Amino acid sequence: MATQGHAPLSPGARAQLVKHRALTLGFARAGIADLAPVPHQPALLRWLEQGMAGTMRYMHRQAGRRIEPATILPGATRAVVVTRNYYSEDSPPTPGTGRVARYARGRDYHVALEPSLAELARYITSLGPKGTLAKPYCDAGPVPERELAQRAGLGWIGKNTMLIDPERGSYCFLAVILTDLDLAVDLPFEADRCGTCRLCLDACPTHAFPDARVLDSRSCISYLTIEHRGEVDPALATAFGDWIFGCDICQEVCPWNVKFAEVADDPVLKPDPGLARLDLVELSRISDAEFRAKYGKTALSRPGASGMRRNARLALRFTAETAQIAEQDSRPE
Repeated sequence: MATQGHAPLSPGARAQLVKHRALTLGFARAGIADLAPVPHQPALLRWLEQGMAGTMRYMHRQAGRRIEPATILPGATRAVVVTRNYYSEDSPPTPGTGRVARYARGRDYHVALEPSLAELARYITSLGPKGTLAKPYCDAGPVPERELAQRAGLGWIGKNTMLIDPERGSYCFLAVILTDLDLAVDLPFEADRCGTCRLCLDACPTHAFPDARVLDSRSCISYLTIEHRGEVDPALATAFGDWIFGCDICQEVCPWNVKFAEVADDPVLKPDPGLARLDLVELSRISDAEFRAKYGKTALSRPGASGMRRNARLALRFTAETAQIAEQDSRPE
């Protein structure tokens, strides 16, 4: 904020201050983008028309604003996009347990990141005149985070639809602050560094990628274990393995993660070792009250007790079938 008697800050100077403040608040990277229409409008509309959003009807309701991000917060002209590393090492396989995706092995990230995002938003408003807009979004609302992050120069969208930071890989949360503060924008990340690699596409056990950068949610383990309500198609469930909340497979095989992912040293997102793998029998029988008390402040609350009981039963069925096959294979001819 310019002090009395000093020349006002330029958009470039304000942008540098905002990005520096983001780093001091614990974010890994920060970039700034305008709110022009996203270039992927035809692809999004085709994806919705083909039913690939599954039961996520909010994607249909939000489509117009996702395509035209300037309509999300009237008056906003810029997106300050930040990333935060959440990578943690995987726990050794333990019989009778189910795996939880890395991003959900601690406090609910929406809650965990709220204070630092709110502080960054306040700082942005302090750089402008009274009434300056600055509203944070963390995986909420119709914000096209990955498209804005690419436009802000933070990485490219990989074939598995994840944003890939060339220095850190894809194990990062994305958050956006929409503002009307005049900030210099960054150059977009134009390069596609996936090249001919298709490890992520081929590794998916449910074949959820009909094409590069096209994810059919209806076959995705993350969608089916978190967003989907009711029973799961047995033909798909047999491919879940021991995943009971989310899935990291397409990220685990990505060469950019294999080479660059580093364990996050972040007290805000400190993982709970007890959340990496959960006892399947206990989870399959847990009551609603017990579930709320134990997991109510984590991302596991999204599918709720009934969803997690279902996921545990599917994993138990998988482990039982695996054990049966192993026993048969070990019998002498």
